[in-house]
This record gives sequence, C-alpha cells and structure tokens, in this order.
Amino acid sequence: MVIGLTGGIGSGKSTVVNMFSEFKNIAVYIADDEAKKLMNTSTQIKTQLIAEFGEQVYLNNELNRPYLASIVFNNKERLATLNAIVHPIVKEHLQDFIKENSSKDYILYENAILFENGSNSFCDKIITVTAPKDVKINRVIKRDNATMKDVKNRMKNQWNEAKKILQSNYLIENLTLTKTREQVLKIHNSLTKKLC
Repeated sequence: MVIGLTGGIGSGKSTVVNMFSEFKNIAVYIADDEAKKLMNTSTQIKTQLIAEFGEQVYLNNELNRPYLASIVFNNKERLATLNAIVHPIVKEHLQDFIKENSSKDYILYENAILFENGSNSFCDKIITVTAPKDVKINRVIKRDNATMKDVKNRMKNQWNEAKKILQSNYLIENLTLTKTREQVLKIHNSLTKKLC
C-alpha cells in the first residue's frame, strides 16, 4: 500500500512524517528530499538542466540552488519546465523504492504537491495535514526567515486546502504534538488493521 501524505506549506508535514517513521515495518519516501538528491546524482537530470538553464546551474558539480530559484521562482513557465525534467525521474525512483519495500506494511509517500503533479493517482490512500492559515504563515516565517508576502506568494502556488481535503481519506489537524500524535497512531492502526 502506498499512502500519500500532503499538506500546504507550514502545515507541519515533516513533524507528521517523523511520527510515522517511528513505526516499525513501514518505509518513508520524501519526494522533495529525493528530488534534491537526484538533481545532484542523475546524469539525465543534470544534462537536461544544463541544456535548459545553462552551465551555471551547477557549481563544482553541485546544483546551484540560488541561481535556479532566481530563474523559476516567479516564472510559472520556467518552473513547469524544471518540473517536467525532474518529476518523471523522481517518479521512476519512487516506483523502484515501492518494489524494494513491498514487504512493508505500507509506504508513506510525502509530497507537498501530490495533487498538483498528479502523484495522487498511484496512492492507495491519502492523508492531508492541515493547520489554521495564520499558524502556517507564522511557522514558515520562523522556519525560513521569510516575510509574510513571500509565504503568501508560495501558498498561491499550491492547491486550495479544501480541494485537497475533499480528495483525502484522512485528515490530520496539526496544532499540538500530543493531539497530532494521537491522530497519527489512529491512522496507522487503521492502515495496519490494529485495534486502538
């Protein structure tokens, strides 16, 4: 079983993933982390990025993130080009990961843009992590040392939360660690058919 986990920026997906990763016999795949690794290790991605964005997209054989971000940050077409290069390779990598971990109870697949890039189509169930908008904004400002304007701009690139919730099997409201942990345990038990 592949369980998709998503949520808007600042909802606390990482906190929830860490709680799930404490359970034995599950595998966790974090799309963003794997994409970052693949952008540095996949010759296919490197070749395409250099062809599309120029030699300076890599410095000393490492992805030049600030340079790439400056190109795609406020340009939807360039961002779409970047995603078209990276996402198919990440998808292949995920499929291999699923095969390698087929003996696990389930695979937790964390992806901030699960619905936006169509990855929800190969998930058996979906969990959306949520929190009130002001809480999310404050978390991101604190975490990324960002301005409120920056955070709101990043939020605009993600699906409306209500739309995500409607297409999810489970919802975790991430406000306090204790309550969040209770919700995580309940979902894990439901997925593994254990009695609470």
